[in-house]
Amino acid sequence: MSSISAPPETQRDGDSEDIRLLADPRLAEAISLFNRGEWYACHDGFEELWHETQGDSRPLLQGLLQAAVAQLHLERGNRRGATVLIGEALGRLARCGERGLGIELIPLRQSLRLWLKALQHDEPTDTLSLPHLVRTLQHPPVN
Repeated sequence: MSSISAPPETQRDGDSEDIRLLADPRLAEAISLFNRGEWYACHDGFEELWHETQGDSRPLLQGLLQAAVAQLHLERGNRRGATVLIGEALGRLARCGERGLGIELIPLRQSLRLWLKALQHDEPTDTLSLPHLVRTLQHPPVN
């Protein structure tokens, strides 16, 4: 048995729970809803998966869920709630590597940092692009 292991960001999609989640049509639907800005509906999808998940993907799902709920708060005029949730989402997503569950996480974190900065400095957010989940085209090999 080799003592060399892949970095955490390449191991994420390789465990059996991640494989199950990647095959679950609810994940693809939640991602699609997120990218269409249907925050409440995607929140429901991510939350359902999050409740069913016990492994390493749990913080990632929670971070995605928090990012969606933050946008929902913004739609409803609750900047303070959005600020808190974006900060919490970034904290969770920071520990998830470069990609997970077939999603590129670096662009998402970059977008959320811009939103957080604008909210913390009470700047307008109408010029910011909505957060978007970029799907990876290939998954790392399963070891």
